[in-house]
Amino acid sequence: VCEQLLAAEQNTYHNTLLALRGFCSLHAQDHQGALQDFQRVIEHGSPHPNSCIKALCGRGLIRISAGSNYLTALDYITACQLKLDETIFTIKSYVPWNQRGLLLKVLQEEGQMMLQKKRYPGGSSISLQKKQTGLCISLTLKVDAPGVFQLASLLAELDSSDEASQVLCADALYQMGRGEEAHKMLSLALSRNPQRAPVLARLALLQLKRGFVYDGNQLLKRLIRIGDSSCLLPILDIFQDEDRKLLQGHCRWRALAILKGKQEAAAIKEAIAHLSFAILAAGGYAEDCLLTRARCYGRLGQMKTAIFDFNAVLKENPSNVQALSGRGFVHLALRQQKEAVQDLTSALKVEAGAVIPAILSLKPEAQGLVTGWLLQHGRATLSKLVATKDLPGEETLGDLLTMAKALTKICRTAQHHIFYTDVLMASGRHQEALKHLQEAFGHCPAEDFARARLAVLQLQSRNVAGAAAPLSALASRDEKDLAFLLNFVDTKQQQHLAQAAAQEGKVLMRGRDHEQALGYHSLAVLASRDSPRYLRRRAACLMQLKKYEKALKDMDKVIQRHGCNSPKTQAGDHCCQGFLLLALAREEAAVQHYMQALQLHEPLALGTITECPGRESLSKTFHKIAQCNFEKQRYEEAWKIADCGLKIDKSSELQKLKARLKREASSCSIH
Repeated sequence: VCEQLLAAEQNTYHNTLLALRGFCSLHAQDHQGALQDFQRVIEHGSPHPNSCIKALCGRGLIRISAGSNYLTALDYITACQLKLDETIFTIKSYVPWNQRGLLLKVLQEEGQMMLQKKRYPGGSSISLQKKQTGLCISLTLKVDAPGVFQLASLLAELDSSDEASQVLCADALYQMGRGEEAHKMLSLALSRNPQRAPVLARLALLQLKRGFVYDGNQLLKRLIRIGDSSCLLPILDIFQDEDRKLLQGHCRWRALAILKGKQEAAAIKEAIAHLSFAILAAGGYAEDCLLTRARCYGRLGQMKTAIFDFNAVLKENPSNVQALSGRGFVHLALRQQKEAVQDLTSALKVEAGAVIPAILSLKPEAQGLVTGWLLQHGRATLSKLVATKDLPGEETLGDLLTMAKALTKICRTAQHHIFYTDVLMASGRHQEALKHLQEAFGHCPAEDFARARLAVLQLQSRNVAGAAAPLSALASRDEKDLAFLLNFVDTKQQQHLAQAAAQEGKVLMRGRDHEQALGYHSLAVLASRDSPRYLRRRAACLMQLKKYEKALKDMDKVIQRHGCNSPKTQAGDHCCQGFLLLALAREEAAVQHYMQALQLHEPLALGTITECPGRESLSKTFHKIAQCNFEKQRYEEAWKIADCGLKIDKSSELQKLKARLKREASSCSIH
């Protein structure tokens, strides 16, 4: 019918017929034909408003099929601006019911994105121009809040019960500066559904903006109870900057007010919710709110979540002291020593004055754990630097100095003062080290560790004799600490110190004061860097104290360095080693060392054996080990042991065993 009328000579209602034919083609799935008719109506030099609205609505439907949702929204906004009632009528009359739901959803989503400035920020425009009789007729549309408001009004008219359309309408009114109307519309929507988080969030902001703080708080509490803070994310793109700041400030203030009062779990959770709102209102990053929320999570025992917030701050500001120390305390609670020490050390480097009060605010048990870990880390670092002579510069020593000084302020224990003194010594600040040591322990310290450091500092003035006694006392208590201190003494002074200590140890050995002598001999060994001469003396002292295992370790070191010693000296060392092994009931190893001694220097070996353990006693041990080898059919080894045993003592038992070995070797067995 439309085609016949369009083909008639009387050309009336041309645009109306084109629009009608376009919808006929659209329903017949001929989108190309429909689009051509709609375009001819829209582009007509003097378009008919009602026909143009129909064409815009029809073209919008075609654009949905093509995936151009934004252009669909532009068409319907244009239609609404021309005539809202006619647009409503067209949709109800010409759009099939099974396509109407999709159309409404698309228009809602596009309208929301336009308000959120996610579609071409700064507004969008579509311009249609045609020249006719020398005049330029232009229809230009700038998509802004009023345009979206008309679109939302259209959606609300089509379905008055649809909440999303009402919210879209309220958002548009808000951006147009018509807050009171937006408030009324949202209040109406809330009365229908009191638990709708998007409506509550918008109303809360409007109430705060109007100055109704109490009402705003109540709405935020309801929103918190619902537990849907994600609804704020799309709203924040709609809020104006000053209103976002208002919401952020209010939520932060409210959270701090809650935390000043009750410290129960429920109150802390409510504070966390307000802080989350504040962070969202700030665009996802608000340093003070993130730090406060992280501490709240820590109080609730949600340590991993707390670390996440601290990490967010440190990502933006790696030197933030509160975030570093806070994360360090969380690692402390999780007993993650390495991570806790790393964070707290970094925080101390940045601002020790802020970290010390934070550590002091911890419980005594936690304080002890923190200081213990820091001291352990500092000691290990300093020992490595001093032992390898690898001092990379002022930065590392400066960091250790900061840590040591902080430890003395946190807890005034002897080990912290000693560590601080050691760092000063490593930095070459000997006078400062001496001054601090005397201030902390007095001019004549009773503590061995302090006295030893005073002795090392005195060595700077060549007072070797005075240094030996306190250093030997430290050797008796902690050889590792003494080895560390000797790194501050030059090689020549260490040699003099070793000689003086060895001489004093020798005198004490003669006086049978073996315990005190051991300290001096240990000092001599460490100062001489394990000289065999001093190792032998200490081993002799340890034997007198019946500390055979330690003596054995010393003699092992001596024997390992036998390269340039005379056979006579080596024989004596093997005899000593053999005696120690006998004392530890390791007879087979002892026999081997005595055999080596006899091979190296028989007269010395026999003389030493005669003195201790005695020839007869040792020959019995040789017989026992030889007999054992014989029983295991290790005849050659048994023969060697028996032969060496007979050099020590002409034992009849050894002679009989040797005879049996001889018979076995000749394969002659007499029964």
